[in-house]
Amino acid sequence: MGLFSRSWTALRAAVAGIPDEDFDRPSGCRGWLVRDVVCHLVIGAQDVLITLVTPAEGPATVDAVTYWHLVEPPTGEDELDALIPRLAAAYGEPRLLKFHFDDVGSAAGRAAELADPTALVGTQGQVLTVGDYLSAYVLEWTLHHLDLVARLPSAPKPPAETLAAARTLLEKIAGTPFPASMSDEGALLVGTGRRTPTDDEREALGEFAARLPLVLG
Repeated sequence: MGLFSRSWTALRAAVAGIPDEDFDRPSGCRGWLVRDVVCHLVIGAQDVLITLVTPAEGPATVDAVTYWHLVEPPTGEDELDALIPRLAAAYGEPRLLKFHFDDVGSAAGRAAELADPTALVGTQGQVLTVGDYLSAYVLEWTLHHLDLVARLPSAPKPPAETLAAARTLLEKIAGTPFPASMSDEGALLVGTGRRTPTDDEREALGEFAARLPLVLG
């Protein structure tokens, strides 16, 4: 629960600090601008709010690791992915998008803090504890924080502890650890295809390199 709050608070602060002119810069998410990532985060915050008020009967069917599954790389044909840039552009001024994100984001943060971590909730046809659901979202928030600041060198990066937690979760999803020589940020970026591995990283990854990128669905 604490890691969720830290990752979400850091991400919201990063969005709040982005100058308006940087909203039209490319992000680290291929094909999306910074404003598109923020719009996606609005939808993510709404999903958190919806899930936390959707109680379910047990037993749990997934945990923080098995909540995620590996899928094929996106083709650009997904309707929601295509919708995001249009929604983001419809806000017009960055301040309106910032306001909506702060409004929904602060509500999602409060709901997470008030939720019982042992309670069961339902989402995407699965049942899991609130604690596992919020732990799974640490990976989501951390990756999108990296997307957000990928080309904004002065913007703050995710906290070290959430980078480490996100790496650990990604390793569990993959069933293989990343080389100790790779930083947490590097493992996340290379592991999810957000950055091409260097020659040294590819050599250290060995056979694991052939399984990358790990695309989460």
